[in-house]
Amino acid sequence: MLPWTLIDSSEIPGDGGEMRLYRRGPAEYSIRVGNYELMNNRLYGSEDAMAQFAVERLEKRPVRVLIGGLGMGFTLARVLEVVDAKSEVVVAELVPAVVKWNRGPLAEFAGRPLDDPRVSVREEDVGKVIRSERAGFDAILLDVDNGPTALTSKSNDALYGMRGLQATAAALRPGGVLAVWSAGPDAAFTKRLEHAGFDAEQIPARGRGKKGGPRYLIWIARRKK
Repeated sequence: MLPWTLIDSSEIPGDGGEMRLYRRGPAEYSIRVGNYELMNNRLYGSEDAMAQFAVERLEKRPVRVLIGGLGMGFTLARVLEVVDAKSEVVVAELVPAVVKWNRGPLAEFAGRPLDDPRVSVREEDVGKVIRSERAGFDAILLDVDNGPTALTSKSNDALYGMRGLQATAAALRPGGVLAVWSAGPDAAFTKRLEHAGFDAEQIPARGRGKKGGPRYLIWIARRKK
């Protein structure tokens, strides 16, 4: 088996942890924190699914979408495929190096979505972006950390607690959609979504499309009008 080679690393702002980019062979990349793999460019079926599920539930076009967590760009790329030419997509990414990697060695895998003129990038915490908006987005997609149970940054937990969900509801327009990616189920999170003013559903998704790879969970929650 081919060994992994460290390509670059970056401190996670405000956290003290380190995020690292690895390559194996000519075309497999992995982003890791500690011994945990956050992302792999061969496993993005669940990111595609989250984008598709969220946007297809919106009742109007054009739309304004916020993506929290750039990852390897696959969620962004899929959103751009399903929204129209007049839509706007804002990406909030806390780690500037991730943006750099998506403009460099990772760019081609998702089709260089950061080059799309509909996209703007804010290199800051997505929670800060959410709190700065009032009824500003039609959809908010959160692929931050490991889902409702924060892994790489304790501050991410603020996104998924009651205050964070209430702030998200306020940042969405009536009928807007919140999508949350998670490595696994969390019954308490579903209840918090409902208490925060959302109608929520849980959808399983695979890492490699409908059949292959590990199984993840996506919450699709519509803000009550």
